[in-house]
Amino acid sequence: MSTEIETGPETGGQPEGAAPRRRIPLLALLPLIVFGLLAVLFLVQLLSGKDTSQVPSALIDKPAPEFSLPAVPDLVDGGAPVPGVSRADLLGKVSVVNIFASWCVPCRQEHPLLEELARSGKAQMIGINYKDKAENARRFLGTLGNPYERVGADENGRAAIEWGVYGVPETFIVDAAGTIRYKFIGPLSEESYRTVFLPQLEQVLASPNG
Repeated sequence: MSTEIETGPETGGQPEGAAPRRRIPLLALLPLIVFGLLAVLFLVQLLSGKDTSQVPSALIDKPAPEFSLPAVPDLVDGGAPVPGVSRADLLGKVSVVNIFASWCVPCRQEHPLLEELARSGKAQMIGINYKDKAENARRFLGTLGNPYERVGADENGRAAIEWGVYGVPETFIVDAAGTIRYKFIGPLSEESYRTVFLPQLEQVLASPNG
């Protein structure tokens, strides 16, 4: 069975002396087919009215990955050094883990909401600084405020990959047992923070491992 697609009209035969018809390998069309399927899937989701920021994650209801990140060098808050973070720091209390970077414009847009959440004291606030320079991260948090109790420097992006991050910003809710319970992709807006993220957080806080 042929794995190639012939182009040109079906003539029942090729005239003598005519140039051979070009054949396009089916493999060469595969990227276009995949792109088309993804486009259709996105369109269906968009027309369904579902929030496209809520993409299913294979890590939901699974233990947070093992990771250990050093502190951002010379990052201080209230005169005290801000420590790095590891998986062990997620145990014993509900945590909000936010992946951010100083070069990320949407991170700046959602930052006031993270500050508000930190002031509420509802959960431990954890920051993972993604592929950033230390001086830029310090300037970012020094200018906008630091909502995080711990900030890990993910200089090569490996920890973000372990967390299944699509891009920054992303925000996770992790219960006191270290299990990822919710993931929000993209920047939190006033509406999504009030109507989506906070209800999810309250649900986790009210759970047995909250």
